[in-house]
Amino acid sequence: MDLGKMVVSINKAINAQEVAVKEKHARTCILGTHHEKGALTFWAAVHRLPLSSNAVLCWKFCHVFHKLLRDGHHSVLKDSMRNKADLSDMSRMWGHLSEGYGRLCSIYLKLLITKMEFHSKNPRFPGNLMMTDKQLDETGENDVNNFFQMTVEMFDYLECELNLFLAVFNSLDMSRSVSVTTAGQCRLAPLIQVILDCSHLYDYIVKLLFKLHSCLPADTLQGHRDRFQEQFRKLKDLLYRSSNLQYFKRLIQIPQLPENPPNFLRASALSEHISPVVVIPLESSSPDNEPSVETEELVDMDTALQPTHGESKFDDLFGTSSASDPFNFNSQNGMYKDDKDRLIEQLSRDIRALKEELETFKAESHRLCQALRGRISELEAELAEQTHLKQQALDEGEFLRAELEDLRRRREDTEKAQRSLTEVEKKAQANEQRYAKLKEKYTELVQSHAELLRKNAEVTRQVTVARAAQDEVESVRREMQEKLKEAQEESQHRDEEQSEKLQVLQRELAGSREQLSTLRASITSSQQMSTDLSSKIEALEQDKGGLAEAVAQKEAELSVLGVELERLQSTLSSERDSAVKTAEVLQNQLNEKESHEQALERQLAAERLALLRSSVEEGERIIQDALARLEHPAHIGCTSSADYLVSRSQAALESLNRLQTGQQQYLSDPTDVSELLRAVAQLAHLVGDTIVQGSATSHMAPQEQADMLSEAVKSCGGDALVFLQLLKEEETLGSADSTVLREGLARITCIGEELRPKGLDIDQGELGDLVEQELAATSAAVESAAARVEEMLSQARAADTGIKMEVNERILASCTDLMQAIKVLILSSKDLQRDIVESGRGAASTKEFYAKNSRWTEGLISASKAVGYGATVMVDAADLVVQGKGKFEELMVCSHEIAASTAQLVAASKVKADKGSANLGRLQQASRGVNQATASVVASTKNAKSQIEDTETMDFSSMTLTQIKRQEMDSQVRVLELENHLQKERQKLGELRKKHYELAGVAEGWEEEEGTGAGC
Repeated sequence: MDLGKMVVSINKAINAQEVAVKEKHARTCILGTHHEKGALTFWAAVHRLPLSSNAVLCWKFCHVFHKLLRDGHHSVLKDSMRNKADLSDMSRMWGHLSEGYGRLCSIYLKLLITKMEFHSKNPRFPGNLMMTDKQLDETGENDVNNFFQMTVEMFDYLECELNLFLAVFNSLDMSRSVSVTTAGQCRLAPLIQVILDCSHLYDYIVKLLFKLHSCLPADTLQGHRDRFQEQFRKLKDLLYRSSNLQYFKRLIQIPQLPENPPNFLRASALSEHISPVVVIPLESSSPDNEPSVETEELVDMDTALQPTHGESKFDDLFGTSSASDPFNFNSQNGMYKDDKDRLIEQLSRDIRALKEELETFKAESHRLCQALRGRISELEAELAEQTHLKQQALDEGEFLRAELEDLRRRREDTEKAQRSLTEVEKKAQANEQRYAKLKEKYTELVQSHAELLRKNAEVTRQVTVARAAQDEVESVRREMQEKLKEAQEESQHRDEEQSEKLQVLQRELAGSREQLSTLRASITSSQQMSTDLSSKIEALEQDKGGLAEAVAQKEAELSVLGVELERLQSTLSSERDSAVKTAEVLQNQLNEKESHEQALERQLAAERLALLRSSVEEGERIIQDALARLEHPAHIGCTSSADYLVSRSQAALESLNRLQTGQQQYLSDPTDVSELLRAVAQLAHLVGDTIVQGSATSHMAPQEQADMLSEAVKSCGGDALVFLQLLKEEETLGSADSTVLREGLARITCIGEELRPKGLDIDQGELGDLVEQELAATSAAVESAAARVEEMLSQARAADTGIKMEVNERILASCTDLMQAIKVLILSSKDLQRDIVESGRGAASTKEFYAKNSRWTEGLISASKAVGYGATVMVDAADLVVQGKGKFEELMVCSHEIAASTAQLVAASKVKADKGSANLGRLQQASRGVNQATASVVASTKNAKSQIEDTETMDFSSMTLTQIKRQEMDSQVRVLELENHLQKERQKLGELRKKHYELAGVAEGWEEEEGTGAGC
């Protein structure tokens, strides 16, 4: 490509006219960067433009530069970074303006600088921000810190985009159709690039936040979530406002964001995220619809970078590899997909194709309806406007007739005064001419004075230059100064004379104005007299017979008004006829569209029924496959737990309730089949899972119960097939009853409940009383421990002195604070326990609630016991330390155990508590207080130990060399013994913890729960 042609296109694209940049010129600039492999020619042409003096010129430069950064050669960024400082200075300069294009240019330049910095820091991101998910993961290099920093930079990038978006909308008057004017299009055109950037940035931020939430705690990312929520609301509002503008409707299809932002605290919400896609139609790629320039050999990489939407969504829902599925027995046994699996995949592809075609039909129908409704509204508005204009014309006619009469009267009055004023105006004009001549002479004098001053400045400059030869030209300088003084005096004298003449003329002008005011006063009096005479003459004329003339005049006016009325009536009738014809044409078109929509609705109804049948048939195959597994030899070795079986059967019952709701919804509204389809698929999977898990559970049950469970799951499978068969046909869909299937699932649940482990050897009816007793016992133990600590503190103050008293006081004071914190924790736990029981028991009693949640209740009892026991042991250890018989390490260990026990109690209470509960917040605050008090006990114990050890200094002054050597050897032997003892104690502690974990698992029923994952 000729670089001269590129320079011409740059000058045509970036001009001072307030119109949008033509697409063909911008495209030529983009192609020029690819042929040149850089942007040196572009910047050479831009540097010759007055960007700092013309805001419109700078705005269009920003638009073209944005396009080059997005679609130009990748070296455009490198060539543009050297001009970053100039862009920053220009942004600050335009930022001093608070409105108009100046403020917009400042914000746009900040956006472009941010874009350049972002791509410089992240060179893997292309200018158009189009990347696959794999490429996005590779940019972070599997480092969570890189992803964290990249998310912050994307937030800053998107913030600049939104600021420009909002500034453009605030600068437009949205009450008028600004998008159809050239000035409005000039401001709106760059927003197409902004929308393209925002769609990609929003998609990448969502995916990065999900990745960060999978690696970091939720509290760490609270700031990220708050900032995303704010930007989500802004972007959603701006995209919605943009989609309503007529200018964008033929240039770009703007996506809409979902109603609510994604929930990053739920990892499965990532599968619900749909990436916003901006579509630019090929037939309307340029606002002026001009032919595009030759694209030559540029390659479009968009199709290679974007994955297939259907494939990615299918992978997100069902996984990408069958080998990773633990329940895929075919892959485990080395078998490949059979004809049934291929048929399932074919049906799935057909269903997706039908859904896409259905969505296309819906969108096209909705678009046509909206267009017709808009056209009808426009015609109605035009009709109302024409009616208003007609009424306005009638009112203006009446007003003009009244004005005409008033003007006639005024003309007669002013004709007389005009003649008198003519002479006065002639005199005033003569004075004005004299004043103008004097003013011209004064101007000439001023110019001559200025010329003399310039000559004076020139002479001064020459004198400054010639100072080196000042001795030689001193005489010349004096002569010049004398001439200059004479010229200045002469000019001052002329100025004085001219000022005097000007004052004289001003006095004469003032006298002329006074005479003019006197003449005007006399004219006013003469006008009053003439008015009186005119009134008398008119009265005489009226007496003579003016009645006839008045009648003739009224008749003439009536005839004129009649002609005007007939003309307006004919115009109104013609407009009414044209409006009726237009309405008939629109009604015919609307009827045709309605008939077409009815045909589409019938076709959609048939497709919905076909989708329901295919979904039900798929569910039947899933259940049949589950029943076939029961007879497979490999299934005999599978085992499962009764707890998992009960959870699966209860989930199947809940899914059955959801299916009934979807069934009623479909019967009431046949157009909504989505809920029923989801419920059928979910029920089939859950019932199949219940059948498999029931059979696996029967392998570990007693013989009698195993036979009952096997018979129950087989019967449940048959009932499910019968129920699904009824759902398949439209005639039997309304009468399909799920009572038999519900009874079968309930029977499986009852058998599973009988097989569940019983937990503690306590009657479940007594669990509620036991919880209250344990909490009361824990509170009493803490109270007793606090009283013992107070007693020991008073005894230590009475018996000890010096460092020992200081050490004992510090230890016992920290223990007292810890006891107080534990008491607050116990009280908060009791309050939260009451809230949990009141909110969770419903119509049941408190004991029934505890019995229903026996596993949780047993954990709460265990935690409460641990807190009371820990407090008692810590007081005993503190007593021994104060008496000098105990070890400081025992007190530290007791403190750590109390912290662990309180954490267990908080965790057990938090399981059933509402996240927004005030008592839960107080319990967590009390837990933090216990942790702080525990840390204080450990710190005071360590400090006391160091103080005691410092007082026992070693004195080796009286020892001989042999004694010191013997002591050294004894110390080495002692060190080795202690190290060996420490290693053995650590091994013993590990074995104790392992055994404690096993015993706790048996009491809590963990082994049975682990059977769920180990069975199949």
